[in-house]
Amino acid sequence: MDIGSLIPPSLHNVRRWVWVPWTWLVFIPYLAVSTAFFGSMAFLVAYVSSRAPFYIGCVWARLLCWANFTRVRVSGLEHMVPGQSYVIMSNHESHFDILAVYGHFWRQFRWVMKQELRRVPFLGAACDRIGHIFIDRSDRERAIASLNAAKPRLAGGVSVLFFPEGTRSRDGRMKEFKKGGFVMAQDMALPILPMSVSGTYKVLPGKSLRLLPGSVRITLHAPVNTAAYGPDDRDRLIADVRARIASGLTAWERGDAPAGPQQ
Repeated sequence: MDIGSLIPPSLHNVRRWVWVPWTWLVFIPYLAVSTAFFGSMAFLVAYVSSRAPFYIGCVWARLLCWANFTRVRVSGLEHMVPGQSYVIMSNHESHFDILAVYGHFWRQFRWVMKQELRRVPFLGAACDRIGHIFIDRSDRERAIASLNAAKPRLAGGVSVLFFPEGTRSRDGRMKEFKKGGFVMAQDMALPILPMSVSGTYKVLPGKSLRLLPGSVRITLHAPVNTAAYGPDDRDRLIADVRARIASGLTAWERGDAPAGPQQ
Protein backbone atom coordinates (compact mmCIF):
# COMPACT_ATOMS: atom_id res chain seq x y z
CA MET A 1 0.00 0.00 0.00
CA ASP A 2 1.18 3.52 -0.84
CA ILE A 3 1.44 5.29 2.54
CA GLY A 4 1.07 8.61 0.76
CA SER A 5 -2.47 7.64 -0.26
CA LEU A 6 -3.46 7.63 3.44
CA ILE A 7 -2.36 11.24 3.97
CA PRO A 8 -5.22 13.77 3.60
CA PRO A 9 -4.78 16.25 0.71
CA SER A 10 -4.79 19.15 3.19
CA LEU A 11 -1.74 17.69 4.94
CA HIS A 12 0.00 17.23 1.59
CA ASN A 13 -0.49 20.96 0.99
CA VAL A 14 1.05 21.77 4.37
CA ARG A 15 4.04 19.55 3.57
CA ARG A 16 4.50 21.33 0.23
CA TRP A 17 4.73 24.72 1.91
CA VAL A 18 7.18 23.34 4.48
CA TRP A 19 9.29 22.01 1.58
CA VAL A 20 9.31 25.39 -0.27
CA PRO A 21 12.60 26.65 1.24
CA TRP A 22 14.44 23.49 0.14
CA THR A 23 12.87 23.70 -3.31
CA TRP A 24 13.87 27.32 -3.96
CA LEU A 25 17.12 27.54 -2.03
CA VAL A 26 18.59 24.16 -2.98
CA PHE A 27 16.71 22.23 -5.68
CA ILE A 28 16.02 25.03 -8.18
CA PRO A 29 19.60 26.41 -8.06
CA TYR A 30 20.97 22.88 -8.38
CA LEU A 31 18.59 22.24 -11.30
CA ALA A 32 19.93 25.32 -13.10
CA VAL A 33 23.61 24.59 -12.44
CA SER A 34 23.39 20.86 -13.19
CA THR A 35 21.43 21.45 -16.40
CA ALA A 36 24.09 23.86 -17.64
CA PHE A 37 26.95 21.53 -16.63
CA PHE A 38 25.56 18.21 -17.85
CA GLY A 39 23.93 19.79 -20.89
CA SER A 40 27.24 21.27 -22.01
CA MET A 41 29.04 17.99 -21.34
CA ALA A 42 26.48 16.01 -23.38
CA PHE A 43 26.70 18.54 -26.22
CA LEU A 44 30.49 18.14 -26.45
CA VAL A 45 30.56 14.37 -26.00
CA ALA A 46 28.01 14.01 -28.81
CA TYR A 47 30.74 14.99 -31.28
CA VAL A 48 32.61 11.74 -30.54
CA SER A 49 29.80 9.36 -29.52
CA SER A 50 26.12 9.11 -30.45
CA ARG A 51 25.22 7.07 -27.36
CA ALA A 52 27.38 8.28 -24.47
CA PRO A 53 25.48 11.60 -24.10
CA PHE A 54 22.34 9.63 -23.27
CA TYR A 55 23.98 8.30 -20.11
CA ILE A 56 25.12 11.79 -19.15
CA GLY A 57 21.44 12.74 -19.21
CA CYS A 58 20.63 9.71 -17.07
CA VAL A 59 23.12 10.83 -14.40
CA TRP A 60 21.71 14.38 -14.49
CA ALA A 61 18.16 13.15 -13.97
CA ARG A 62 19.03 10.66 -11.24
CA LEU A 63 20.94 13.27 -9.25
CA LEU A 64 17.92 15.58 -9.43
CA CYS A 65 15.68 12.80 -8.10
CA TRP A 66 18.11 12.35 -5.23
CA ALA A 67 18.16 16.11 -4.62
CA ASN A 68 14.42 15.95 -4.08
CA PHE A 69 14.67 12.80 -1.93
CA THR A 70 12.47 10.92 -4.39
CA ARG A 71 12.76 7.14 -4.56
CA VAL A 72 12.11 5.51 -7.94
CA ARG A 73 11.51 1.78 -8.39
CA VAL A 74 11.55 0.11 -11.82
CA SER A 75 10.10 -3.31 -12.61
CA GLY A 76 9.59 -5.25 -15.83
CA LEU A 77 12.96 -4.65 -17.51
CA GLU A 78 12.98 -8.34 -18.39
CA HIS A 79 10.40 -7.52 -21.08
CA MET A 80 13.09 -5.72 -23.12
CA VAL A 81 15.11 -7.88 -25.54
CA PRO A 82 18.71 -6.62 -25.89
CA GLY A 83 19.32 -5.08 -29.31
CA GLN A 84 15.59 -4.67 -30.04
CA SER A 85 14.22 -1.19 -30.66
CA TYR A 86 10.79 -0.28 -29.31
CA VAL A 87 8.23 2.47 -29.45
CA ILE A 88 7.77 3.09 -25.72
CA MET A 89 4.38 4.47 -24.66
CA SER A 90 3.89 6.01 -21.22
CA ASN A 91 1.25 7.95 -19.35
CA HIS A 92 2.28 11.51 -18.45
CA GLU A 93 1.00 12.84 -15.13
CA SER A 94 3.76 15.28 -14.13
CA HIS A 95 6.88 17.10 -15.35
CA PHE A 96 8.70 14.88 -12.83
CA ASP A 97 8.02 11.89 -15.12
CA ILE A 98 10.99 13.02 -17.21
CA LEU A 99 13.45 12.92 -14.32
CA ALA A 100 12.09 9.64 -12.96
CA VAL A 101 12.23 7.81 -16.31
CA TYR A 102 15.44 9.35 -17.64
CA GLY A 103 17.28 8.78 -14.39
CA HIS A 104 16.28 5.16 -13.83
CA PHE A 105 15.46 3.51 -17.15
CA TRP A 106 19.06 3.24 -18.42
CA ARG A 107 18.09 1.79 -21.82
CA GLN A 108 18.93 3.79 -24.93
CA PHE A 109 15.92 5.78 -26.09
CA ARG A 110 15.11 9.16 -27.61
CA TRP A 111 12.38 11.45 -26.33
CA VAL A 112 9.67 12.94 -28.50
CA MET A 113 9.63 16.51 -27.19
CA LYS A 114 7.55 19.59 -27.89
CA GLN A 115 9.26 22.18 -30.09
CA GLU A 116 9.20 24.82 -27.34
CA LEU A 117 11.81 22.91 -25.32
CA ARG A 118 14.39 23.50 -28.04
CA ARG A 119 14.63 27.10 -26.79
CA VAL A 120 15.55 26.16 -23.20
CA PRO A 121 19.20 27.21 -22.61
CA PHE A 122 21.69 24.29 -22.52
CA LEU A 123 18.90 21.70 -22.34
CA GLY A 124 17.50 22.38 -25.81
CA ALA A 125 20.87 22.37 -27.57
CA ALA A 126 22.01 19.24 -25.75
CA CYS A 127 18.80 17.34 -26.52
CA ASP A 128 19.05 18.32 -30.17
CA ARG A 129 22.68 17.17 -30.36
CA ILE A 130 21.92 13.88 -28.58
CA GLY A 131 19.20 13.10 -31.10
CA HIS A 132 15.96 13.60 -29.22
CA ILE A 133 13.03 14.37 -31.52
CA PHE A 134 11.35 17.78 -31.48
CA ILE A 135 7.87 18.10 -32.95
CA ASP A 136 5.59 21.07 -33.57
CA ARG A 137 2.33 20.05 -31.97
CA SER A 138 0.50 22.95 -33.63
CA ASP A 139 1.30 21.66 -37.13
CA ARG A 140 0.34 18.02 -37.77
CA GLU A 141 2.17 17.75 -41.11
CA ARG A 142 5.42 19.13 -39.70
CA ALA A 143 5.11 16.85 -36.68
CA ILE A 144 4.73 13.79 -38.92
CA ALA A 145 7.69 14.96 -41.03
CA SER A 146 9.85 15.24 -37.89
CA LEU A 147 8.92 11.70 -36.84
CA ASN A 148 9.67 10.34 -40.30
CA ALA A 149 13.06 12.09 -40.36
CA ALA A 150 13.91 10.50 -36.99
CA LYS A 151 13.34 6.90 -38.10
CA PRO A 152 17.01 6.22 -39.03
CA ARG A 153 18.02 6.97 -35.42
CA LEU A 154 16.02 4.01 -34.14
CA ALA A 155 18.33 1.10 -34.82
CA GLY A 156 20.47 -1.32 -32.87
CA GLY A 157 18.36 -1.21 -29.74
CA VAL A 158 17.67 2.55 -29.65
CA SER A 159 13.99 3.13 -28.85
CA VAL A 160 11.74 6.17 -28.97
CA LEU A 161 9.54 7.26 -26.06
CA PHE A 162 6.13 8.85 -26.58
CA PHE A 163 3.66 10.36 -24.17
CA PRO A 164 0.60 9.45 -26.28
CA GLU A 165 -1.66 11.80 -24.30
CA GLY A 166 0.23 14.58 -26.11
CA THR A 167 0.90 16.59 -22.97
CA ARG A 168 0.95 16.03 -19.24
CA SER A 169 -2.26 15.51 -17.33
CA ARG A 170 -3.47 18.54 -15.37
CA ASP A 171 -5.02 16.47 -12.58
CA GLY A 172 -2.88 13.31 -12.53
CA ARG A 173 -5.51 11.18 -14.29
CA MET A 174 -4.78 9.43 -17.59
CA LYS A 175 -6.32 11.03 -20.68
CA GLU A 176 -7.16 9.76 -24.14
CA PHE A 177 -4.30 8.80 -26.46
CA LYS A 178 -3.33 10.43 -29.75
CA LYS A 179 -2.42 8.29 -32.76
CA GLY A 180 0.99 9.63 -33.86
CA GLY A 181 3.20 7.17 -32.00
CA PHE A 182 1.02 4.23 -32.99
CA VAL A 183 1.25 5.18 -36.65
CA MET A 184 5.04 5.35 -36.36
CA ALA A 185 5.20 1.96 -34.62
CA GLN A 186 3.11 0.29 -37.32
CA ASP A 187 4.98 2.00 -40.17
CA MET A 188 8.33 0.82 -38.78
CA ALA A 189 7.02 -2.60 -37.70
CA LEU A 190 8.35 -1.99 -34.19
CA PRO A 191 6.79 -3.51 -31.05
CA ILE A 192 5.20 -1.12 -28.58
CA LEU A 193 6.48 -1.30 -25.00
CA PRO A 194 3.80 -0.01 -22.60
CA MET A 195 5.16 1.82 -19.53
CA SER A 196 3.25 2.93 -16.42
CA VAL A 197 4.59 5.83 -14.34
CA SER A 198 2.83 6.10 -10.99
CA GLY A 199 3.28 8.58 -8.14
CA THR A 200 4.86 11.57 -9.87
CA TYR A 201 1.75 13.73 -9.58
CA LYS A 202 2.11 13.62 -5.80
CA VAL A 203 5.73 14.74 -6.15
CA LEU A 204 4.94 17.58 -8.56
CA PRO A 205 1.33 18.37 -9.56
CA GLY A 206 0.51 20.15 -12.81
CA LYS A 207 0.80 23.95 -12.89
CA SER A 208 2.96 23.90 -9.76
CA LEU A 209 6.57 24.29 -8.67
CA ARG A 210 5.83 23.09 -5.14
CA LEU A 211 7.68 19.80 -4.93
CA LEU A 212 7.47 17.06 -2.33
CA PRO A 213 9.79 14.13 -1.66
CA GLY A 214 8.05 10.93 -2.64
CA SER A 215 8.02 7.47 -4.14
CA VAL A 216 7.59 6.73 -7.84
CA ARG A 217 6.91 3.35 -9.46
CA ILE A 218 7.77 2.64 -13.11
CA THR A 219 6.37 -0.59 -14.56
CA LEU A 220 7.24 -2.02 -17.98
CA HIS A 221 4.69 -4.39 -19.48
CA ALA A 222 4.94 -7.14 -22.09
CA PRO A 223 5.48 -5.66 -25.57
CA VAL A 224 2.58 -5.40 -28.00
CA ASN A 225 3.29 -6.86 -31.45
CA THR A 226 2.09 -4.23 -33.92
CA ALA A 227 2.26 -6.76 -36.78
CA ALA A 228 -0.86 -8.36 -35.29
CA TYR A 229 -2.86 -5.20 -36.00
CA GLY A 230 -3.78 -4.03 -39.48
CA PRO A 231 -4.26 -0.39 -40.54
CA ASP A 232 -7.97 -0.69 -39.73
CA ASP A 233 -7.21 -2.06 -36.25
CA ARG A 234 -5.46 1.06 -34.95
CA ASP A 235 -8.22 1.94 -32.48
CA ARG A 236 -8.00 -1.58 -31.04
CA LEU A 237 -4.20 -1.28 -30.83
CA ILE A 238 -4.52 2.00 -28.94
CA ALA A 239 -7.10 0.50 -26.57
CA ASP A 240 -4.94 -2.56 -25.86
CA VAL A 241 -1.81 -0.47 -25.13
CA ARG A 242 -3.79 1.95 -22.97
CA ALA A 243 -5.23 -0.96 -20.95
CA ARG A 244 -1.74 -2.32 -20.23
CA ILE A 245 -0.51 1.10 -19.10
CA ALA A 246 -3.60 1.55 -16.92
CA SER A 247 -2.96 -1.79 -15.22
CA GLY A 248 0.15 -0.34 -13.57
CA LEU A 249 -1.59 2.76 -12.18
CA THR A 250 -3.74 3.46 -9.15
CA ALA A 251 -7.51 3.72 -9.55
CA TRP A 252 -7.19 7.50 -9.29
CA GLU A 253 -4.51 7.67 -11.98
CA ARG A 254 -6.55 5.41 -14.28
CA GLY A 255 -9.56 7.68 -13.84
CA ASP A 256 -11.61 4.95 -12.17
CA ALA A 257 -11.87 6.63 -8.74
CA PRO A 258 -14.35 9.48 -8.12
CA ALA A 259 -13.05 12.91 -9.08
CA GLY A 260 -11.63 14.99 -6.26
CA PRO A 261 -8.34 16.42 -4.97
CA GLN A 262 -5.30 14.17 -5.29
CA GLN A 263 -2.31 15.91 -3.79
